[in-house]
Amino acid sequence: MTSSVTRTLTAACAVLGLAAIGVAAAPGQANAQWYRYGYGYGPGYYAPPVVVAPPAAYYPPPAYYAPPARVWVPAHWRNGAWIPGHWS
Repeated sequence: MTSSVTRTLTAACAVLGLAAIGVAAAPGQANAQWYRYGYGYGPGYYAPPVVVAPPAAYYPPPAYYAPPARVWVPAHWRNGAWIPGHWS
C-alpha cells in the first residue's frame, strides 16, 4: 500500500478506536440487567456488565510523626566556663 492509503487507514482506525473508548467510558446507570431483557447474545447466552474500574476504597491519612521534643538544659559550668540555660 502507498503511504497516503496507510495514513488514511491509520487515521480512520484511530478515530473509530477513540470513539469506541468514549462510548465505553461514558457514564450510565449501573443496573444489573443481564437477564431476560438485558445484554444477551443469541438464545440463552447472557453476559453481565463489565467492570471498568476498581471500587472506591478508603485510605487512612498518613501517620503524623511529631518532631522530637526539645529539652531545657539548666545553667551549668562546663570546663571552667558558665553556660546559661538553653534549649537542647
